[in-house]
Amino acid sequence: MEPKQYYIGIDVGGTSVKEGLFDEDGNLLAKASVPTPPIVDAAGFAAVTEAIDQVVAKAQIPRAFVAGIGLAVPCPIPASGDAKVKANIAINLPELKIAIQEHCPDAVVKYENDANAAAMGEAWLGSAKGVQNVVMVTIGTGVGGGVIVNGDVVSGVVGAGGEIGHMCLNPAEERTCGCGGHGHLEQYSSATGVVSNYLAECEKAGVEPIELTGPSDSKDVFQACREGDKLALAAADTMADYLAAHWRLLPTWLIPRCSSSAAAPPPRPMSTSTRFASTLSSTRFPPRARRPLRSLRSETTPASSVPPT
Repeated sequence: MEPKQYYIGIDVGGTSVKEGLFDEDGNLLAKASVPTPPIVDAAGFAAVTEAIDQVVAKAQIPRAFVAGIGLAVPCPIPASGDAKVKANIAINLPELKIAIQEHCPDAVVKYENDANAAAMGEAWLGSAKGVQNVVMVTIGTGVGGGVIVNGDVVSGVVGAGGEIGHMCLNPAEERTCGCGGHGHLEQYSSATGVVSNYLAECEKAGVEPIELTGPSDSKDVFQACREGDKLALAAADTMADYLAAHWRLLPTWLIPRCSSSAAAPPPRPMSTSTRFASTLSSTRFPPRARRPLRSLRSETTPASSVPPT
């Protein structure tokens, strides 16, 4: 009998790198998280590989039993694998892949846009299981989107097919998005956007803001919401308003059967816009037969397909 194989998923976020060890059935066996360093040199690569050692040690699994490692990264991944646009992170993907491959020589190492990877996961074992047309919205340091149409992940010409966080909703915005644009959804509805909204409200009111640990410290802003801080509540409303305005646009160009989101719950009784977003994100539909999910990339794609159920 062949030994069981294991897989590691690595979510490279703008704030933290989260890693999980899974068995062949998708069961989570161990996890670890480290702050995201600049992943451009040996020190940055070591932070990722050391977290790999943490998860295999926790599960008491030999590293040689890890058959595959998938990286989910917050930037568009074209078929060539050479990511050009990196709005919220400093990362050298080709060199990181080499470092991981050298650390785990028995594993296949591939990478994919984080929201596309999230959509694949939901389609394999999550809320989108059995559904052919799905939009996955990820809300973290930025806002990402994974789009599945007729069972296929839509990558687009340069791997940015689902980058809904960079749809322009406010052309008059003077502040610059991390990608260089203006008025994008991500500027208002991400963790960084919530902080930016809050600081703008404080500046407008002439009030000193609460102490924040960094530009994406939405956790403390939401805590201020729970404590009744009117400026924090206004910042959260701005987030919800832009997110709901964006989600109202989705049916005009996709008409998904299922829409899912990965985000923290609202910090207060919901506004109309937040209720709309929450309702859309929790909508579930009866499963139906589907073919195995695959990416629309060529065979040279850097990412792997989701295994069929």
